[in-house]
This record gives sequence, structure tokens and C-alpha cells, in this order.
Amino acid sequence: MKTRLSRLFLFTSYFFLFSFSFLLNSTYSQVTKVACIGNSITYGSGIKDREHNSYPAALSRLLGSDYEVKNFGVSGRTLLKHGDFPYTNEKAYTDAKEFLPNIIIIKLGTNDTKPQNWKFKAEFEKDYCDFIDSLSSISSHPKIYICKPVPAYEVRWGINDSVLVNEQIPLIEKIGKEKSVPVIDLHTPFLDKGKYFPDGIHPDTEGAALMADEIYNAIWGKKK
Repeated sequence: MKTRLSRLFLFTSYFFLFSFSFLLNSTYSQVTKVACIGNSITYGSGIKDREHNSYPAALSRLLGSDYEVKNFGVSGRTLLKHGDFPYTNEKAYTDAKEFLPNIIIIKLGTNDTKPQNWKFKAEFEKDYCDFIDSLSSISSHPKIYICKPVPAYEVRWGINDSVLVNEQIPLIEKIGKEKSVPVIDLHTPFLDKGKYFPDGIHPDTEGAALMADEIYNAIWGKKK
């Protein structure tokens, strides 16, 4: 009888030890999901092998295996709902929410400076706040960061840096305060880095890597 009870006790102990170890490992092996939302600059338009060299891909390498970074950039898209190609109409918008991210990085606004879009500038603040609210309601309760767009080094496709600097960026700063979300400055650090933007708008591989560095430093702090 004692032998049988000893075996039962031993079996029970091993079972609980195994279960606890499994639960502990499952908890600590859970990755942090990062969703990068944006336009062609996030997508990696013009970058050779963009899947490995866009800024989200470079950010993924910086963060390592404890993070899963996904690129939800769509070329030509606007934040404005009345823009010519609103991001909220895209499947990527739905996919980003279904990804259930823990962190969301939003880099939109460049295409909104085009004349046909910026004529709705009075709606930009509300549309951005609504966009943040829609992402905040995800069940994963993500931490949201919004970015000031990188400079437009020349007027191209209607994109205008003067609109960015004098009108849109002040609104983004105001939105950050209003919604209590951190604002990442991707404009000031790139004022003297036009050589990494061959067409004046989109970064090359090195420019995308520098964007990833800036975002990493703003959220996680400089690497030692």
C-alpha cells in the first residue's frame, strides 16, 4: 500500500511540475507583436528586396526573436477619410487589427499633403483621432505611437514639405497630446539626409534602416 501511495505521490508531483513548467515556458515565450501602419514609405516602395530591407524589416532585426513585426504599409494611402485613397478602406487596415498587435506604429500623412487631399485639412485632426480610437479598441490593447513624416525633399506627385512643416506636423503634435500617444519625430533627424531618398520621397535601404533606428531609439531606447 505504501509503495502504491508513494508511486501515486511521485506521479502527481511530476504531473504538476510538468504542467507548471509548460505554463511558465508558454508565458515567457510569448512574442510581442508590432504592427507598422503606413503608406509607400512603410511598404518599402522602390527598395530592392523590400521584404528584407523596408523599415519594418530593419526594425524586426533590431528587436530580435522576442518580437514579431509585420508591415501593413500600402502605397499612396491617406489618413484623411476624404482623401483619394483612404487607408481605412484597405484590407491592410482590417488585417492590422486582426493581427492583435501589442504595439502599433503609425506613419501616415505624406500623401495627405497633395492638393486634392489637403483641401480636406480641416478634417485631418478628427480623422486621425478616430483612427487612433479604432486601433485602441482592439482587444490586445496596443500601445500606439504616431510619427511625424520624413521630409519631402522635393515637390513630387503633389507631395509638399512646406505643408508638412507648417500645417500637418503641428496638427500631429496636437493630436499626440489630445490622445495621450507618443509622437516619434521622423522629420527633424532626416533634414540633412536627402541622399538616402533617391526620388526625394522614398528612402533607399540605408534610409529605411535609419528610420528603423530612430523608431527603435524612440520606443526602446538606444542600444548599448
